[in-house]
Amino acid sequence: MLSGKELHFKIPSSQQLIGCTIFSVLLVPLVIFINLQIGYHFSSSYQLSSLNNEGSFDAQSNSFPEAIPHSVAFASTDGMNSSDLSNGSLQSEDKNKETTITLKGLLTDLGDKGRWESLLDKGLEKLQQQNPDKNLRLEYQELPTNDTREEFLQLMSNKSAIDFLSVDQIWLGEFASKGLLSNLTAYADAWGRAPNWYQQHWDGGTFNGTVYGIWAWTDVRGLWYWKDLLRQAQINADDLKTWKGYIESAQKLNQELRPEGMNGTVLFDTYYSQDLWFPYLWMLGGDLVQLRDGHPTKGRYWFPTYNSTEGIQALSFIKDQIDAGVKPDSLPASDRLEFAQKKIAIILGGSWIPGFFANQTKADFENMIGFIPLFPVPSLDYQTSTLMGGWELAIPTTSDHKALAWELIEAILDPEILGPWIQEYGYLPTQIPLGQGLILNQSTSQLPYYDTLISMIPFGNIRPSIPEYPVIAEHIHEAIDQVYSSNGTNSSISTILNEAALKSAHTLGW
Repeated sequence: MLSGKELHFKIPSSQQLIGCTIFSVLLVPLVIFINLQIGYHFSSSYQLSSLNNEGSFDAQSNSFPEAIPHSVAFASTDGMNSSDLSNGSLQSEDKNKETTITLKGLLTDLGDKGRWESLLDKGLEKLQQQNPDKNLRLEYQELPTNDTREEFLQLMSNKSAIDFLSVDQIWLGEFASKGLLSNLTAYADAWGRAPNWYQQHWDGGTFNGTVYGIWAWTDVRGLWYWKDLLRQAQINADDLKTWKGYIESAQKLNQELRPEGMNGTVLFDTYYSQDLWFPYLWMLGGDLVQLRDGHPTKGRYWFPTYNSTEGIQALSFIKDQIDAGVKPDSLPASDRLEFAQKKIAIILGGSWIPGFFANQTKADFENMIGFIPLFPVPSLDYQTSTLMGGWELAIPTTSDHKALAWELIEAILDPEILGPWIQEYGYLPTQIPLGQGLILNQSTSQLPYYDTLISMIPFGNIRPSIPEYPVIAEHIHEAIDQVYSSNGTNSSISTILNEAALKSAHTLGW
C-alpha cells in the first residue's frame, strides 16, 4: 500500500527475461574493464607526479593509498634520469643495483687530507657524462705517504679490489715488478697524449718500457732566502750560486745570525737527505745507476755508479760545508716550517715553500722572500740540476673495473680539470701545455715565482724507476750520515761511497 493506492506489477514474459539476462552478462565485463582502466591510469599518474625535479621521490610520496590497486612503491631512485621512465613505470630496484658501479681508490693525503675531493668530484662528473647508462660512485681512503704504501701492499696481499691508486714515483718499479699494477700501455697508446708530457715525467711512469702510471703533477727544489737577513749580513744573493760563494755566505750568515738563535743554512739530516745530494751528482754528469752487461742472471741490468769520481766530488761538497760550520739539522717539523719561522736564512727547499705563507700576497711574499732556481754549482760554467717528485695515477691488477678506472684517470688529467686544481695548490705541471699555456699565465699572476719554478723542469731529474731503488737510497743515506758524523778526508769519502755501492751492487744481484 502507498498513498492509499494499490501498486500493480506486470510479470514479464519469458522472452523478456532471457533478453535481460543476456544484457546483464554482457554489461558486467564492460564495467569491470572500465574500473580497471581508471585505477591503472590513476596509479601511474600518482607515481609520475611523485617524482621531484631531480628524478627522486619526495619523502611524503613513498606510501601509496591502499585503495589504489596497481600502485608500486620504490625504495630508492637515486641517480635516475628520463631514460629510467618507460611507459609511465620505473626501473626495478634490482636493475638499478646492476648499473651502479663503485670505483674504489687508495690515495696519499698529500699532507692535507681533503685536497683530492674537488679534483675527483670533477673527474667523476665527466666520467658520468661519458657513461650515462651507469650510476657511478667513488669510494677512497686518504692516508699519509708511508701509510699509503704499507696499506696498499697489505690490501694487495689480501687480493682486495682497488680501482685507482696514487703512486709515489719511487714506488713504481717495485710495485710493477711484483705484478701489482696493471699494464696501461694499450690505454696510453690509444689515448695518444704522451707527447704532451715532459719526457722525464712520462718516462717516470714506465718500467721496462711498459707504462704502469701516469705522472699527474710534480715539484722542484731550489734556493730560498730571507732578503732582509742577507742584507743584514751584507751578502749578495748572486754569491749563493756557486759552491765557493755558497759556503762563504753560509759562514757569514752563521756568524751574524747564530747569536740571535738562527742559522745561516743547514744540511738536511732526515730520511730524504740523499734527495738533496742527487742534484750535485747529476750536475757533474754522474748518475745513480747505469745499465751494464754481464749480470749473473739477467744479462744486462742496472749497476750502481754513484761512487764515481763525480759522486766523490759531490759528496765532498757536503763535507766542505760541514768543515765550514754548516750543521746537519734533523728539522723536527719540516723544512718549510723551520724556514717560515725564520730560523734559517737560506734553504734548499721545494716548490711547496710558498704554501706556508698562504696569508701573504704574491707581492708581499716576493718582497720578503727571494728565490734562485738552482742548486749551487761548482762554477757558473755548469748547468744546475734539481730533483722532481710528485704523484702518479695507476690501476692495481685487482681492479674489477679497469676500463672505467682508466677513463677516470683520463678525466682527472684533462687540462681543463687538472689545471685549475694544481694552480689552487701550487703544484707544477707534468703536461707541457699546462706549463706553457693559460695555466702558466694565470698562476704566474697569482703564485709567487711560479714561472721561475716551471723554468726548472727542463733540467730537473728523477730517481730511477727500478724495484731496488728504495734500498739503494737507504745505502746512500747511510753514506751521507757517515760523512756528517766523521772528520774524514776526501779519500775516506771514496771509501764510504765504495762500501755503499758494494751493498747496492749486491742488492741488484751482482
